[in-house]
Amino acid sequence: MKILSGTSNLKLSKSIAKNLKLKLINTNIRRFADGEIYIEINENIRGNSVFVIQSTSHPANDNVMELLLVIDALKRSSAKTITAVIPYFGYARQDRKVAPRTSISAKVMANLITNAGATRVVTVDLHAGQIQGFFDMPVDNLYTAPLFAKYIKKKLSNKKLICVSPDVGGVARTRDLANRIKADLAIIDKRRPAPGKSEVMNILGDVKNKTCIIVDDIIDSGGTIVNAVNALKKNGANEVYVFISHGVLSGDAAKKIQSSKIKKLIVTDTIDNSKKINNNNKIEVLSVSSLMSILWHDAFYIPRWNISLITFCFYHDDSFCIVVV
Repeated sequence: MKILSGTSNLKLSKSIAKNLKLKLINTNIRRFADGEIYIEINENIRGNSVFVIQSTSHPANDNVMELLLVIDALKRSSAKTITAVIPYFGYARQDRKVAPRTSISAKVMANLITNAGATRVVTVDLHAGQIQGFFDMPVDNLYTAPLFAKYIKKKLSNKKLICVSPDVGGVARTRDLANRIKADLAIIDKRRPAPGKSEVMNILGDVKNKTCIIVDDIIDSGGTIVNAVNALKKNGANEVYVFISHGVLSGDAAKKIQSSKIKKLIVTDTIDNSKKINNNNKIEVLSVSSLMSILWHDAFYIPRWNISLITFCFYHDDSFCIVVV
């Protein structure tokens, strides 16, 4: 097994490689003056199973193109299998037609990755689970809930907690975390008067004198979360913590968080935000490297076994099964 890192999140790639006691493949990835991307693999990977780590975060189009070119280079270098590890899967929010003449960008992404030559995809907290069905190959969608639950049990166990879904669509995700930490559940009913804006209308559940845990998969501009926090505080919440899988943090989102009533925003490192959140004491980052490293070591990297295929199923309750063929 070998690991190749794209340029979108080198820090996470190095952390995963360190946990697995592997070195990253020696690769030359650079951009020409006109913006075109050049890929060159500087070592023999013939017959190896290769994992390519590349989030398709901002700049999304550049990072997508880089991922496709890396996969193509590996295929032309006779890699045995190519697993596209996409911690943050860009374009996932465009998973269906919302108007008569619009594209389904998540499906286009799946087609591009498949046609480039990937044989498996690993990602983290897909925005919509049905995207797994857009691929005609195995897709492993890992969950950040175990990381968040561990953090909460360690640092917030002495508080009266309630988990809050920022909208109806996120109830399943929020209920999963609530079950893990044995907390109650509340839901925010919101209305969007215009794209990118939200207006909180009602809080379904009793949040008075409680510490609220908002759970979501993506924070982009930050407006929705800030409005949700304000609504919870108006309804008597003591303090509000926000747990987000993917910190997109577009524009001045980090500044909004800093000046808001949020007690703490916890995001993962599926997106490298080290420059955006520098000196922001309200934002804390949890790494998914340990989750991904353990999973790969147990389910993919078993050097003493003579096997041709390993498949695993990863469940919401932290368990997984390995099927060896």
